[in-house]
Amino acid sequence: MLHKNLISEAASLPSAWRSAILGKAGGAQVKVLRMDECDYPDETHDFTEALLVLDGQMNLDIHGEIVAVKAGELYLVPAHTPHAVAAGSRGTLIIIDQ
Repeated sequence: MLHKNLISEAASLPSAWRSAILGKAGGAQVKVLRMDECDYPDETHDFTEALLVLDGQMNLDIHGEIVAVKAGELYLVPAHTPHAVAAGSRGTLIIIDQ
């Protein structure tokens, strides 16, 4: 059983953009991290990735188009889709992936 304050957990991490794995659910990893206004480089995965913004806003770059994902919103990045995070993103992010 896990019961944590996710915003406090992200704040306690040693640096931004470094996720901590909280556990697994249904075979997927559940991670938390904090965003610090800096960008994060382009990446691609062999699986769909769920990005849930708890607080703040993530500026997700999908094929050169910026999508603002706000607090309380979820974005599912399809497998094999290049994506990056644009500068100005801040707050707490939950990632659910493999």
